[in-house]
Amino acid sequence: MSRKTLLRTGPIRQSGASPYGPITEPSPGEPAAPGGTGGLGGLGGQAGSGGSAGPGRPAVPGGFRGRVVARSGGKVAGLTWHAAPGAGACFPDGPGWIYVSNAALPVVGGASALRFRPDGSVGGAYRILSGTEVNRGGGATPWHTWLSCELGHRGRVFECDPYGMRAGRPRLAMGRFAHGGAACDPGLGVVYLTEAERDGCFYRFRPGDWGDLTEGTLEVLCGSGAWERVPSPAALLKPVRHQVAGARRFDGGDACHYADGVCFLTTRGDSIQGGGGALWAYDTRTGAVERVCDGVGAVTAAPSGDLYVARRGSRIDVVTPDREMAPFLTLDGDAELSGLAFAPGGDRLYFSATAASGEATTYEVAGPFRS
Repeated sequence: MSRKTLLRTGPIRQSGASPYGPITEPSPGEPAAPGGTGGLGGLGGQAGSGGSAGPGRPAVPGGFRGRVVARSGGKVAGLTWHAAPGAGACFPDGPGWIYVSNAALPVVGGASALRFRPDGSVGGAYRILSGTEVNRGGGATPWHTWLSCELGHRGRVFECDPYGMRAGRPRLAMGRFAHGGAACDPGLGVVYLTEAERDGCFYRFRPGDWGDLTEGTLEVLCGSGAWERVPSPAALLKPVRHQVAGARRFDGGDACHYADGVCFLTTRGDSIQGGGGALWAYDTRTGAVERVCDGVGAVTAAPSGDLYVARRGSRIDVVTPDREMAPFLTLDGDAELSGLAFAPGGDRLYFSATAASGEATTYEVAGPFRS
């Protein structure tokens, strides 16, 4: 079923039952996900030399298995895993795959990668970007690069190689502003960008050649529904968001995900009920913008068309194409969830959880996701 149904069939309906069955927490002695732990502890154990148990153990539906793949400050395949994990994505790597995670840290931000073998064990870990500032948001490209976005008021977008062969390169034509997230639309040949300001905007970047982001045109969505060109994307004095009169405003643009003609974006403000942000849907064909629901911090999609959204209360909900929202996973304690991404096979979901103490854990959940 197309994700267009999610955009057009009325309000979200809350459901108490997961489409995968009841949510149960594995017993402390239960094994980690199939394929072994790759030298890491299960959900009740430690990751490398990591310290405490971090944000908590996830409760998952029956038939699913979870494991810790990294803990901030702990060693994984010889690499010290970064603190403040942000956006993430998965990339194919022959019969295996790679998970990339941003680091929303000052001075030493950047991004790191975990390389997984076909059996799910960790085969390597390495940095793909260093020396940048507060890399919270990001997005994958169809040509298998990672766009790592800086959060500062003159933040940059860096295009990185998840395979670790080439150094990350700044893409200044994509604008100097507080980047929230990025999402590629291969149909229109544009990259959507959010802005993490109280009066932030929603942008799209049109490269001169699709697949080459070094040059192009930055446009901003206006209240009229039209896109207008930003005169000076890298201006020193006049902020990008103030260069076009009539630009539509979003309160704290954050994560961004494109799927089947719809760009989903989250905001840290704009909540009607208060206490959290909102999930929006931009119809790339009609130009309509719709608020989907409140209280969403991160979003990704499964091959089935289901959306997976990180919610307040340390949980992940699933939104089916017919707009039924139900719980999928919950965590003990209070933590902010980020970096949701499916492995290329669609059978493993990765995410990170950061507790109020700053301790962070990166998890994998494997099981019979809907196809």
